[in-house]
Amino acid sequence: MDLDPDACYRAIQTRDARFDGRLFVAVRTTGIYCRPVCPARTPKRENVTFHATAASAQEAGYRACLRCRPETSPQLGAWNGASNTVSRALALIEAGALDEGDVETLAGRVGVGGRQLRRLFLQHLGATPVGVAQTRRVLLAKQLIHETDLPMAEVALAAGFGSVRRFNETFQQLYDRPPAALRRRKTLPAPAGEAISLTLRYRPPYDWEGMLAFLAMRAIPGVEVVESGVYRRVIALDGAAGTIAVAPIGGDRLSVAVRFPKPSALPRILARVRGVFDLSADPVGIGEVLSRDPDLARMVALRPGLRVPGAWDGFELAVRAILGQQITVVQARKLAGDLTAAHGEPLAEPWAEPGLTHAFPSADRLAAVDLSGLKMPGARIRCLSAMAEAIAAAPNLLSPTASLTEMVARLRALPGIGEWTAQYIAMRQLREPDAFPAADVALMRALADAEGVRPTPDQLLARAEAWRPWRAYAALHLWASLGDEGAPPVRKVKRAA
Repeated sequence: MDLDPDACYRAIQTRDARFDGRLFVAVRTTGIYCRPVCPARTPKRENVTFHATAASAQEAGYRACLRCRPETSPQLGAWNGASNTVSRALALIEAGALDEGDVETLAGRVGVGGRQLRRLFLQHLGATPVGVAQTRRVLLAKQLIHETDLPMAEVALAAGFGSVRRFNETFQQLYDRPPAALRRRKTLPAPAGEAISLTLRYRPPYDWEGMLAFLAMRAIPGVEVVESGVYRRVIALDGAAGTIAVAPIGGDRLSVAVRFPKPSALPRILARVRGVFDLSADPVGIGEVLSRDPDLARMVALRPGLRVPGAWDGFELAVRAILGQQITVVQARKLAGDLTAAHGEPLAEPWAEPGLTHAFPSADRLAAVDLSGLKMPGARIRCLSAMAEAIAAAPNLLSPTASLTEMVARLRALPGIGEWTAQYIAMRQLREPDAFPAADVALMRALADAEGVRPTPDQLLARAEAWRPWRAYAALHLWASLGDEGAPPVRKVKRAA
């Protein structure tokens, strides 16, 4: 929480968009906190304080501005400079860890005590874990009020409030008015299956074409569709299934349309969307580090804003990684589609859409069926069954609860999971920005010298030390460079997934 007050004040004076999401300004005379790009008149220097997170400002007693709407700012500040423990706890809070559980349970999942976790949150974020979770609920509720026609009772449920009464009390306390008073338009009831549409902001640049190309190449038939610049997929949570559709709006926002029968799942759905599309990344800061390497500097210049595609579901990604061992992406995609058609849950009306027919099979389902009919080696089938059994027994196995080294070791302890597969899962599911599958043939080929001599895995690891803590982004740039230079695309490389 090292914010230079003079630099922060200059940022709000000039409404510098580079600081949007990095800091929030709290105004003592109004009791409001704003984004640095707020169009309101700049307050006097002596009347403001600066906070690295919205949660910090809210815990200090300030309420969100109704004009610049802090809930729509890019979610950058919470992760920048935070410890690994805080980052993992934040990811779990985003996934709903404090909606039903308590801080002690959350602390246990990341390997510390509750008191230590509170201390780390205050040190890095200026707010307690409970304060972060409460701010998350309030800001999502505020966004739903402004951007949707949901009735207030459904807004309360969708934002994660335990009751409508608690929802009303919170808004009365923060804004001195009931939540319905914040909505300035008349609303009509939506029919069953109607999408909830929201916008999610990110810090530009964003290589949307690169992201869609990566996802399209790996789209599982029946589960995912990428067409006309839109990513659509079937989602499953808490025994229910629905769909999402994601598309870019302008140069700094994504539109997310969610069709799901359980409104209470919305916070977790949005958190997963942010993870899949890597919306919390700081492409400028990442690019500055990677550009110190001459080869990567050229790649970063060609693809500014390249992100690391995340995974909707950890088990789904683990299955894809196993299926993709020693075969091409196209073959792995077909196998995943066959697996889904045979064992996935058909999508019922009114949630079904063209091209989206099944939810990916759950770990419980695959752990209970005979997979010997799959057209793949027996050892890989046994690995797939072992992974399903492991996730069925420990659903949080692929949650970000430990360091990169510890998580890779846990994964490698499973039958058939090697270093490459573990690093790939860490990169896309655990959102580890420093994960790096150094033994990948494509990475070595991308850095071959003029004579075509490739570095060894050990040489590649040594060179990658300078890319920390963004080695996962370096890997994406190296993979992308093969296509840019006319080399065989990544799908031709063994061990792709």
